[in-house]
Amino acid sequence: MKKIGIIMGSDSDLPVVEKAIETLRELDVPYEVHVFSAHRTPDEAKEFAVSARDRGFGAIIAAAGKAAHLAGALAANTTLPVIGIPVKSSTLDGLDALLSTVQMPGGIPVATVAIDGAKNAGLLAAQMLAITDEELAGRLAAQRKEAAEKVLGKNKTIEEKFNQ
Repeated sequence: MKKIGIIMGSDSDLPVVEKAIETLRELDVPYEVHVFSAHRTPDEAKEFAVSARDRGFGAIIAAAGKAAHLAGALAANTTLPVIGIPVKSSTLDGLDALLSTVQMPGGIPVATVAIDGAKNAGLLAAQMLAITDEELAGRLAAQRKEAAEKVLGKNKTIEEKFNQ
């Protein structure tokens, strides 16, 4: 199975990124986690992106706040799918990161999840791999079914309490 690269611009992004890591672990998807900055370590970020396909990666998740150029910088150097996680910072509540991540020029796409939306980034990366991996597709379907059953259980509790 291909693995997912998870790159964060700073280790301060780890509390957000951990939700993607947890999601991939639950689905038994292999991954690697690194800290590379689009601004402070551009050569290392570029090298990761350039070599990712040959190193067995199937997609890259990139988390960054503020200027949030990391996902775009990685996407500029690979044809693998890149999923950006805009990270909320103390300034502008993550809107700056969201706009920096989502507003990519034509020809360099970055799939972007919600501000701090690391769980969905992990799920989207797994779904990308599941296009050619039936076992992973089955695990994703089972996870969806379990989530639906939890909601229906909560619905039943509310109905019993409030409906006459």
